[in-house]
Amino acid sequence: MGNDLEKVLLSESEINARLDQLAAAIDADYKGRDLLLVGVLKGAIMVMADLSRRLHTPVQMDWMAVSSYGSGTKSSGVVRILKDLEADLHGRNVLIVEDIVDSGLTLSWLLGNLRSRGAASVEVATLLRKPEAAKVNVDVRYVGFDIPAEFVVGYGLDYAENYRTLPFIGTLAPHVYEGRGA
Repeated sequence: MGNDLEKVLLSESEINARLDQLAAAIDADYKGRDLLLVGVLKGAIMVMADLSRRLHTPVQMDWMAVSSYGSGTKSSGVVRILKDLEADLHGRNVLIVEDIVDSGLTLSWLLGNLRSRGAASVEVATLLRKPEAAKVNVDVRYVGFDIPAEFVVGYGLDYAENYRTLPFIGTLAPHVYEGRGA
């Protein structure tokens, strides 16, 4: 990555330890209940894979792709469904798995959309949340880490489709995105 990254914000071991804790809380809350994990593509792929393997609760998985970012660093607030769910949500307990909650605009829309499909419950688990960046108040039941309002990459998070495969969360150096309309 050369000098594209400023610093490591969360190490691989810190992420793994926190995912263990989140999985234990989810197992306790959903013991004996049906659970559908809904991963939000593409960013949540790492979180979804690692969190689901830690769960002892039997789960099913489905994926949804929504977009409000493009290749920039700020949410546009306009949500588009790029890939919809295959599962019927009626009467199901749904846990949305996110990589990051930033402005909350996309997640707020997604919560309303999935609740309107007749789910018994819809909750959210996210690895990262930026409280300072929130534009709407969204109830997130499971939060891995609250982080500052910096642009981060790694562990599924990208900038222009790069950096997703880093095993840690790092801050992107401004020179990488300055002058690109971000």
